[in-house]
Amino acid sequence: MKQIFLLVLMMTLGLSSFAKDGYKLNVTLRDNTDSLVYLCHYYGKGQTVYKDDSARLTPGTTKFEMKSAKKFVGGIYMLLFADKTGQFEFILSNGDEFSFELSKADMVKTASFKGSEENLHFYEYQKYLTTIGDKYQAINNELATAKTKADTAKVNKKSKDLSNEMKEYRNNFVKKYPSSFTAVVFNALSEPEVPEKDPMLPDGKTKDSTFRYRTFKGEYWNRFNFTDDRIIYTPLYEKKLEDYFKLLVPVPDSINKEADFILGKTKNSPDLFKYSLWWITRFAETSKVMGMDESFVYLVENYYQKGLATWLADSSLEKYIDRAKKIAPNMVGQPAIDVRLPDIDGNMHTLSSTYPTADYTLLVFWSPTCGHCQKEIPRVDSMQRIISKKVNFKIFAVETDQEDEKWVKLIKDNDLNKNWIHVHDPQHTSNFRATYDVYSTPVMYLIDKNGKIVGKKLDHSNIEGLIDFLEKKKKQDAEKKTK
Repeated sequence: MKQIFLLVLMMTLGLSSFAKDGYKLNVTLRDNTDSLVYLCHYYGKGQTVYKDDSARLTPGTTKFEMKSAKKFVGGIYMLLFADKTGQFEFILSNGDEFSFELSKADMVKTASFKGSEENLHFYEYQKYLTTIGDKYQAINNELATAKTKADTAKVNKKSKDLSNEMKEYRNNFVKKYPSSFTAVVFNALSEPEVPEKDPMLPDGKTKDSTFRYRTFKGEYWNRFNFTDDRIIYTPLYEKKLEDYFKLLVPVPDSINKEADFILGKTKNSPDLFKYSLWWITRFAETSKVMGMDESFVYLVENYYQKGLATWLADSSLEKYIDRAKKIAPNMVGQPAIDVRLPDIDGNMHTLSSTYPTADYTLLVFWSPTCGHCQKEIPRVDSMQRIISKKVNFKIFAVETDQEDEKWVKLIKDNDLNKNWIHVHDPQHTSNFRATYDVYSTPVMYLIDKNGKIVGKKLDHSNIEGLIDFLEKKKKQDAEKKTK
């Protein structure tokens, strides 16, 4: 028994000695004229690559080595030539040691590998793609010379058939090499198959107009491997996220639900989770869709404040938390915090005093020295004159920069008096900048007669439409109550 134990121990030690971290690449570049070659990788998207290593070569050198003992994730890496004549992509995973040869004149056709079955298969696909590219070029040439609808339809069918051929190639590859990283990439590239036309509902009379959308959305991530962090080191993931979030109804409840879904799927894959949380947070924070800041606050409260963004320094984490705290009080649906300020004559006015008399109050923060404000504020006045014919509408306008002379002149020159209440803060007694997140101008909020914020991120072009929508909804709700 003791001898068997020692034998097993020796075998285990022997195996562990071969399980090395890092990589070792022996490269033969037959027609090299460059003095510097970089080893680079993708991270989430294809527009930017990051340097991992480099090899400085003497003139005429055709063979060189790149190696590292540092553990890494792996993914689609590339050789990038300093003379910018091209790049050579291949798959690299932690612990890989292999060699390859190529000529820069035609990297795909001349590439050969030793010690990497993964890249042998990957380059079979690359060579296949070159033939597909030639076929697509021929189809485009045919399309350019098509003279009739029948000609165009015939060419379009060829294009569709070629696309289906590529899908079949990838699907067959996945079946043949299911454990390969290339299969992971192909699965990530796949999209759900949906019927070209909407099917009929069970009544047999009406088409199910949302069936294709529901099917596409519901099956979008079915073949995506959320457990393989290497997918982050490809040019695929950000585009995948962008296309998916374009499908969604842009309201906080929908975005929050999908964020939880994706972050739940990636929770055991550190790199995927990190990138997903960063991307969705940026999407919510920078969205121009009204109300989307609620999703930003949701993500901060449920992920950042709960210690799940472990990669962030305390100072960076605090910025997210501080930003969410500033946004939270003025989100759509929240009661408007009152503002009490004087007009140019020193008479005090409160924002809340407009609610009982106005159906809607537009709270505007602006500066007469702001070039955009100088154009936007007169347009807002033109808009309010139209809206005031439909509903009782007032504007509570706060001048932000204590430019009294310019402020009064702009009001007078544009006759900004009817339905306007103009105030400023000469003694700096109000905390309106923090309360209403005013760090640029103009900033506008729409408040209903109950003092609730019903709109933000507004300008002259969308205020009337929002009020029309709210009035229509109010009428529909009233009709429902009477039924």
